[in-house]
Amino acid sequence: MASWMPRVRTPVRREGAETLLLLVLLSFGASVVLTRLFLQLAGFPQLGGGELHIAHVLWGGLLLFIAALLPLIFANRWVYTAGAILAGLGVGLFIDEVGKFITQANDYFYPAAAPIIYAFFLLTVMLYVQIRRPQRRNPRAELYRALEAFEEILDHDLEEDEQEELKERLSYVVQHSKDVNLARVAQEMFEAVSTGSLQVAPDSQGVAERLLARAQRLEKRLLPRTRAKAVLIGGLSGLGVVALVSVGTLVLATLSPGGLDRLVARLVGAGQVTSTAGLNWFLARAASEAVVGILLLSGGVLLLLGREQTALRSGYYGLLLALTTVNVLIFYFDQFSTILPAMIELTLLMGVLRYRRRFLRRRTAVKTSSAKPE
Repeated sequence: MASWMPRVRTPVRREGAETLLLLVLLSFGASVVLTRLFLQLAGFPQLGGGELHIAHVLWGGLLLFIAALLPLIFANRWVYTAGAILAGLGVGLFIDEVGKFITQANDYFYPAAAPIIYAFFLLTVMLYVQIRRPQRRNPRAELYRALEAFEEILDHDLEEDEQEELKERLSYVVQHSKDVNLARVAQEMFEAVSTGSLQVAPDSQGVAERLLARAQRLEKRLLPRTRAKAVLIGGLSGLGVVALVSVGTLVLATLSPGGLDRLVARLVGAGQVTSTAGLNWFLARAASEAVVGILLLSGGVLLLLGREQTALRSGYYGLLLALTTVNVLIFYFDQFSTILPAMIELTLLMGVLRYRRRFLRRRTAVKTSSAKPE
């Protein structure tokens, strides 16, 4: 291998990568939604005149360029936070105009544009979920994170709990590393961190930590188990009924004399169906929406009957199908009108996962521990 070409090592996940990716997601979603809302309210204005048209994709490209430059120029940790926010805003402004770049007519309102944006966002969400999973520890990765944590010492921002965490990482490297050199480096770093002359910043909660602690206290007070269960029952049952009523209305309309012809004529007139394939996609949307309605309503009823594990499983898969499949098809036919329902479904999905984490895993752990032999 040429000397100018660096060797590619096994990648190591950065400490706090899930938080940075969450910032990308939030700024990405906000960028698309707020851009569409502003353009709708302003009547889709254009910057420039004559031959010039300054599209917002250019601003997105500029933000992406700045986000890429920041970590190349600066070594401070705040650069990653700033880069994550700028990257999310930039990719939102960029991908919002995807319809112009996949059609010969530069059609900003091309029906497939909204599903593409939504699908791209979902892929990023899936990456976030994957990144959140804990990794198996290894000395090399732990030493990488320890070196990164030393930036806190340079900025005189190392708190006592961070010092203890750093010492634990270095101790792990010393005990488990098969590389003598790595173990020696970790040992010297451990001694440097353990010295009494090291300046340690007073413990202080950041804004995010204070907000999280306040939210957890508010959750315990406002949403005890019975009330949280009632909210999930109402949410799952309500969304399930809405989905089934929508599909049922469609079915009844097609069963009436000439109903199918009138439905097709309405869809063609609205520009939602332009071919036989488009009609098939519409029917696929209706079928998948019916499955979602059954799963969500079943989840609500089972939760009411006390079968919590089965109920949450049914609600989880119903919401997952709605977010990953049904909404993609709805975005195709109705563009961005389903943003609010998608946000409600995502919130309810987070509620299902949170309920399981708060109340069911704890009970499972208690049963497991009590089942151990004496």
